[in-house]
Amino acid sequence: MSRVHILATGGTIAGTAPSPVDPGYRSGGLGVSALIDGVHGLRSVATLTGEQFSQVGSQDMNDSLWLTLAARVNALFTANEADGIVITHGTDTAEETGFFLHLVVKSQRPVVLTGSMRPATSLSPDGPLNLFNAVSVAADPQARGRGAIVAINDDLHSARDVTKSSTTDVQTFVSPGAGLLGTASYGRIRYFRHPTHPHTGDSEFSVESEVALPRVDILYAHANMPADLVRASASLGAQGIVIAGVGNGNVPTEVAQALADVASSGVIVVRSSRVSSGDVGRNIELDDDGLGLVASDQLNPQKSRVLLQLCLARGLQRGHIQDAFYRY
Repeated sequence: MSRVHILATGGTIAGTAPSPVDPGYRSGGLGVSALIDGVHGLRSVATLTGEQFSQVGSQDMNDSLWLTLAARVNALFTANEADGIVITHGTDTAEETGFFLHLVVKSQRPVVLTGSMRPATSLSPDGPLNLFNAVSVAADPQARGRGAIVAINDDLHSARDVTKSSTTDVQTFVSPGAGLLGTASYGRIRYFRHPTHPHTGDSEFSVESEVALPRVDILYAHANMPADLVRASASLGAQGIVIAGVGNGNVPTEVAQALADVASSGVIVVRSSRVSSGDVGRNIELDDDGLGLVASDQLNPQKSRVLLQLCLARGLQRGHIQDAFYRY
């Protein structure tokens, strides 16, 4: 059987509540052994090993944990200690962790993230079957070369495309535009496609020598948005700013001028959108060339932040960063 190593980070899938019908719970309360033992038949799918990487709700995932997680994944594959890796993770930021690993893991072997919308102690937990399917995907040789995968609620998503769409619905994850990578039902897997953009071994990004990632802030645009938020972000040390703009990444005129001012001082500004799907085009309503801005193309604000951090860590300049947003 394939060797699958489970890295448990916490999240709702390991959450515990006062009662089976209590909506309040504590993230990450259960350890990796309890998660494995709680899934009937899991050890028949792969030769399993488990490791408690962290025990946090994914709202507390941070750059330091990302760097350590990427280093651990790469080390496991380099030492040939696993054929595939499953990461149990809270759903709030799984898409960001997944996209980060999608770009910096240097192996064709599968990295599969999974989680749940209900805690382990709930009346009808979704975590056990999600974990069963995730291990099945990580153990499957056909999963190789597909980058980081999010396996949840019987669906398989590319980490580049997936996003969380509901605060409470079990069917919360969607891949707008690109669609599903495949499906997994009780361990029976079907693939529909491969990722269409470079990842893992084809990615230019590496964090092997990084001890920290550059600060990149996300600012949420709205009617009557004050421009001083932009200036405050730059003055507090942001090397990059991602705008979750309205519509096609638009901002009020005063804000656009503030963005141009900080861009001229060396801060990289990326225009994304608060809208859940669609591309952000360059030089449409805003003059990106004149203002010195980068258009995010297909990446939402949280994914744009991840890519911009990696671009800045690599020392890329604005023109090359725009190319990276088209490429990745």
